Amino acid sequence: MTRLRDRFRSLTARLVLTTVALILVATTLIGVATTAAMRNYLTDQLDHQVQDNLSRMLRGPRGPGLGNEVGTVTGVFPTGDTASSSVVEDDESGRPKAQALPEKATAALDRVPADGDVHSVDIPGLGSYRVVAADLSDGTLAVGLPTGDIDDALSTLWWLEVLFGLVAVLAGGGAALVVVRRQLRPLREVAATAHAVSELPLAEGEIDLAERVPDHLTDERTEVGQVGSALNTLLEHVETSLAARHRSEQQVRQFVADASHELRTPLATIAGYTELARQRPDDPGMLGTALDKVEEESDRMTSLVEDLLLLARLDAGRPLEREPVDLTRLLVEAVSDARVIDADHRWRVELPDDLVDSPALVTGDELRLHQVVTNLLTNARKYTPAGTTVTVTVRRTGFSVHDDGPGFPPDLVEHAFERFARGDAARTRGQEVGVGLGLALVDAIVSAHHGRVTLRSAPGDTTVDVSLPG
Repeated sequence: MTRLRDRFRSLTARLVLTTVALILVATTLIGVATTAAMRNYLTDQLDHQVQDNLSRMLRGPRGPGLGNEVGTVTGVFPTGDTASSSVVEDDESGRPKAQALPEKATAALDRVPADGDVHSVDIPGLGSYRVVAADLSDGTLAVGLPTGDIDDALSTLWWLEVLFGLVAVLAGGGAALVVVRRQLRPLREVAATAHAVSELPLAEGEIDLAERVPDHLTDERTEVGQVGSALNTLLEHVETSLAARHRSEQQVRQFVADASHELRTPLATIAGYTELARQRPDDPGMLGTALDKVEEESDRMTSLVEDLLLLARLDAGRPLEREPVDLTRLLVEAVSDARVIDADHRWRVELPDDLVDSPALVTGDELRLHQVVTNLLTNARKYTPAGTTVTVTVRRTGFSVHDDGPGFPPDLVEHAFERFARGDAARTRGQEVGVGLGLALVDAIVSAHHGRVTLRSAPGDTTVDVSLPG
């Protein structure tokens, strides 16, 4: 029973059942209308016969059975005399003959009003009749004909309608099943695509979601085409999302691996110098060197961990301070600090005329924006040779840092803002190679301010541009 009920839940079954129901209702209505029309037609014909028999009997002799067909009933009700009635039947020789009717039949005929209209009367022992009565000078005359032939014809018609109705229902249901299945075949192809996708392993790893609904099933002028097109759009979106998720997982794995590597180096250094100090406790010089190295590596680890924590907070969407920040003052102070730290570089600040009297104000976290500027200036100082000119240009909605140093390695430009992205020491002319979080922090902080940072680099022309909401 459950399986049968489930089969009738399908769209094919419902459409076929709806078609069959409509055919059944239509044939029923047609049958009822046809039967009613036929009944009215045959009854009118019979009524005309009854009227003609009455007229003939009024014009000629009125003896029972005279000129009347078999089944005709006649009732004569003279004034002040005994009423009588008869019915024409075939005798043994096959000739029509009038047979007297019992009193109950006569009484039934006597109740017919003499108004000239034909009335339906149930005569005991004979059945249903159509009877008309008329007044005479000496009484009343009633004439009637049986409705049996009409009932037989209507019964035959009704059974024929039932038979043809069943044939129409079966034929219509079969045709509907063929047509519906043919029309829903494209929908089954779309469903097959969806089932194929559902069987793919999408939980982990790189996803190759090549399944698509065929082009001939994506015509949006049809309902099935709209479904196919929508499914293709959904699959493209899912494929893009899964690819982004896979890239994110790979980045997280690489991030964890790089962070572990960066932390392992200072930890190994600390462990080595600690062991060395333990082996030579009587050497004051060695103890001082070991302590200095442990402190240096501890500071390095502290800085690295703080940067990692800041990146984690920014990734988690932690809100930053949203206060007006004087970007002009912030940049001038940062360049002044860089000039003190490294006098071998030439440090410049370009300030447009319209910012001389009115500072550039942005909304954000002043401490984090100062970190952005410091990281960019530190990068320019560490990875360019002495004598390089570093120019900071202030705008109303941001700033840029330009240097005329050797520039970024070409293969690093596209990945410069990724975490732990570093150039090869040989490609950076022997300069110190950092852990690769400086520009990643710049990008994360600027993005948290709903801004944008871009890099353009070529030998002698490197520019990092930061755009911030005003």
